[in-house]
Order: sequence, then C-alpha cells, then structure tokens
Amino acid sequence: MLKKIMLFFLGLMLIAIPLIAQENKIIILATTTSVQDTGLLDVLLEKFTTETGYTVKPIAVGTGQAIKLGMNGEADILWVHSPDDEKKFVEEGYGISRTTFMHNDFVLLGPANDPAGVKTAKSITNAFKIISEKAVLFVSRGDQSGTHKKELKIWKIAERTPNKEKYVEVGQGMAATVRIADEKQAYCLADRSSYLSLKKNLSLTILFENDKNLLNLYSLIPVNTQKFSKVNEKGAKILLDFLLSAKTKEIVENFGREKYGQQLFFYDYEVKK
Repeated sequence: MLKKIMLFFLGLMLIAIPLIAQENKIIILATTTSVQDTGLLDVLLEKFTTETGYTVKPIAVGTGQAIKLGMNGEADILWVHSPDDEKKFVEEGYGISRTTFMHNDFVLLGPANDPAGVKTAKSITNAFKIISEKAVLFVSRGDQSGTHKKELKIWKIAERTPNKEKYVEVGQGMAATVRIADEKQAYCLADRSSYLSLKKNLSLTILFENDKNLLNLYSLIPVNTQKFSKVNEKGAKILLDFLLSAKTKEIVENFGREKYGQQLFFYDYEVKK
C-alpha cells in the first residue's frame, strides 16, 4: 500500500515538473527603431532582465511592421508611435489596451544652406509646401513606420504632394534614412532623439521645429491572447508594469543628458504611488 502511495505522488511530481518548466520567460517586444538607435531600449531592458529574470527579445522595425507582427500573433507587446494605427489595432481586437506613456518630437532636417528656404516657414505644413514648390530633394523612410505616417499626414494637411523626381523612398529605419539624406544633402523628417544621437556625424541641421503637428507620442499595447493563445500574457503584463513605473520614468527623464547634452524623451504617464 505504501509503495502504491509513493508511486502515486511520484507520478504527480513528474506531471508537475514539465508544467513548471513550461513557464515562458521570454517576451517578444515589437518596437520602433528610434528607441533602439538612441540606446534607451538597451538601458531599460538590461534593468528589466536584472530585476525580473525575464528575457526580452526586441524586434526593432517601423511601427507599421511592428503592428503587423502583433496582428499575426508574432509579438507579445508593442511599443509604437502611430496613434491612428494603434487605435485601429485595439478597436479590431488585436490589442487589449493602449497606454501612451512618453513622447519626443519630429524635426525637419536639411542642408545648412537651406536651398528651399524653409527656415522662414510659418508652420511645418508651410515648410512642406515650400519643399514641394521649390522641387528640392526630399528623402523619406517610405516604410509605413510612425515617422513615415507622420510625414504623409503633413503632406496631406499641406495639400501638397512631393515632387516625384525629387522624392526618394529608402524603405529603411530612421538612422539609415538620416544618413542617406545627409549623403545626398536632402531634406528629411526625423524624430529629434534619433537626430541628436547621430548629430556628431552629420552635416544636416534642424531647419524647422516646435510645431504642434510634430508631436511624437509613444504607446504600449499588449497583444490580445483571445486571438493568439501563444502570446506570453504574463510576461507582457510584467514588462508593461515595469515600463509604467517610477524607475522607468526616472531612466527616461535622465536618458541622454550626459551622452547627448539634453533629454531625448519625455515621460507622460502618471505613475501610481
């Protein structure tokens, strides 16, 4: 009898061991190139792994591609910056919530001699009109990223289209796009943080900034497990809580001051005390 009881408990243990081993300690984060290129992502994820034991595998792409990963169930959580696309993603049931938690802004870059004369523009839409009318070279990411969507939105508000012969779509990330624009001495739209992280190796300069249409909001969206059972819901929630915490706020608000001479991102989420 005792032997049977021991075998019974041994069987329970053998069943329990695989269940424990199955806990998923890897989180797939689909995010944007700007938070990776500036170095902020590495700083945050290193601290997160140290504190929680979870490993985050970031896929840094344009927001359009990041959202597609979420729609295919190939990411656990998104960190993106295209509000209209984000809202649609959640409304269609692919994401369970959307939390806007930080921002930076976009700037219009161009050659220091400003051949189009956009420095005197009254607004960013006015600057785009001038670029179109002067038919100067403009380099676009052309990758359906948050930056690309913002650029297209400004063209639309300006009621202009870029000159086809002077419009170059590179289909690459922010850093690569800025470098190509620099090589070609062209105009381009970039987020300020990426520009500052690249500035020392560029001849391009900021020609227009500080416009309400240049605000760049970043949001977090956990992917819906109701649609994709393989999504790491627990891991995504732990990462979400970390990114919406006082420790992350402190890192974000201090990031860039020493290396780049100014704050790169601004934390907006009201941390619960």
